[in-house]
Amino acid sequence: MAEETGKTTTGRKKGGLKTMPFIFANEVAEKLAVVGFSTNMLTYLTTQLHMPLAKAATTLTNFGGTSAATPLIGAFLADACIGRFSTIAAASAVYQLGMALLTVSAALPQFRPPPCGNPAGAGAGAACQEAAPWQLAVLYASLLLNAVGAGGYRPCIVAFGADQFDETRAAERARSWGFFNWYYFCNGASMLAAVTAVVWVQDNVGWGWGLGVPAACMGVSVAAFVAGYPMYRRLEPAGSPFTRLAQVVVAAVRKRKVVVVVGDGDGVRLYENDEIDRPISMYGKLLHTDQLSFFDRAAVITDGDLVPPASSSGKPSPPLVPNPWRLSTVHRVEELKSVIRMGPIWAAGILVITASSTQHTFSLQQATTMDRRLAPGLSSFQIPAGSMTVFALLAMLLTLFLYDRALVPLARRFTGLDRGISFLHRMGVGFFLSALATAAAALVERRRRETAVAAGATDAGTSPMSAYWLVPQYALHGVAEAFTSVGHLEFMYDQAPESMRSTATALFWLSISLGSYASTALVDAVHRWSAGPGGANWLPDNINHGRLDYFYWVVTALQIMNLMYYLVCAKRFTFKPVQLHKEVEEEEDGKALVELQLQEKV
Repeated sequence: MAEETGKTTTGRKKGGLKTMPFIFANEVAEKLAVVGFSTNMLTYLTTQLHMPLAKAATTLTNFGGTSAATPLIGAFLADACIGRFSTIAAASAVYQLGMALLTVSAALPQFRPPPCGNPAGAGAGAACQEAAPWQLAVLYASLLLNAVGAGGYRPCIVAFGADQFDETRAAERARSWGFFNWYYFCNGASMLAAVTAVVWVQDNVGWGWGLGVPAACMGVSVAAFVAGYPMYRRLEPAGSPFTRLAQVVVAAVRKRKVVVVVGDGDGVRLYENDEIDRPISMYGKLLHTDQLSFFDRAAVITDGDLVPPASSSGKPSPPLVPNPWRLSTVHRVEELKSVIRMGPIWAAGILVITASSTQHTFSLQQATTMDRRLAPGLSSFQIPAGSMTVFALLAMLLTLFLYDRALVPLARRFTGLDRGISFLHRMGVGFFLSALATAAAALVERRRRETAVAAGATDAGTSPMSAYWLVPQYALHGVAEAFTSVGHLEFMYDQAPESMRSTATALFWLSISLGSYASTALVDAVHRWSAGPGGANWLPDNINHGRLDYFYWVVTALQIMNLMYYLVCAKRFTFKPVQLHKEVEEEEDGKALVELQLQEKV
């Protein structure tokens, strides 16, 4: 990607810390809208639309999966066509439309079935009537619009924020890694407001207001983002990264019989062309690696690979250019290698999402059955079940703050890394804590169920056990997210080719998508596998009749296996070798010197 302009109209340099308030304001307002909408949606679907618990949980996980898959489309538009700024602005408008439709459907009773116990034409005590197909269609349409909006916003906002720091300057490059921590901190702060204030409005004032407030916040987010337009560093799209990857594969397959020996002396010299790579290597170029050597064939020059440029008609002896479907530069070959090398580490993040998604479904259902009084014996005020995630958010925020202010400066003395510890170590710690959180959830669920049986409340679907017993599992999930999600995001951004950073962020969201779908598949599999006589299974609507703790133990076992897989992948992972264009402060003949410096990785 090439930079549009280097300075504002007033002559000041674009980008840097001064743009962060606009980007963070946008992110805070957007997350307040998204989390305020999603946190309590299980309650909305079951109590307002009268969906069965399993169907409601599946609907939400499928929506989460779709929302996390659409960023691949948004990333393509940003990297190949219209740039990140335009993609974010357009996607936010679509998101606003989806939120408005959902608010209208929640505010007007015509879009919901009659209340339980008083359906039209029936006497009191009749069964709840599930939402009609057309009412569900309105819900699904609003969810689809939200998913499309998320597809444009999510892959671009992180990369756009990191774009504001010039990687050729060491000081700004160091600040870019702090950006990821503070980005997630702002996320957590806005989510904290959503699961407390917004959920309280939904439960106590009404769903129209409860969803209308997040919708208004979405409008504020768009205005805040657009307001900073004159100060942003905006990078022009450099063409489809997927096309470049396909060209390398096609060229390598065409030359599959070519013998490549790369080295000194009589070895084959691979094709390099800094001029044509300039738009996709603004900060530095990738160096050749010996891994995945099959693709090196794409950079071997053979007869017919170099052709006259298309615009050279009538010009004498124009310089030859490569046919991209027959010849690729080393930089482009290494782009493909980098993406392939990222695959195993990327895949390890999927099961962590599968585990954490239970916070918004089955952990919420646990909380619904328990004693949620804020101060038992002193006050009758109950914590909304959807607000229990506040403990996960508080733990995440505290961890991020301590990580940035205490752990990073301390670790930096020993590792020499700007970010303190490598993102691979950070992810590994998060994977372990996530497995521990699910194990804690299993232990608490067993105790909750036994307490309900002892109190004779099994059929009532309640338990006298305090909801504060859920705090450890929520807190551990929050700490795990501070390590896993930020580390995963740093990994994807850092190890992806610079021209594919929106795509890399989209892949991060794709792992969330697949994790959500894996959760749905796992729930369905457990339903079938645990089915007993009379329709009994581990996950019934009344969880006092089920064995949710067994389900948690299954997820824990899968996470332990995933952690072992990750440790093997991390041990064998090779960082991408890149020569950075580093600006030198000294000047010669009035021009700043630029040198190539190998990026060091640990």
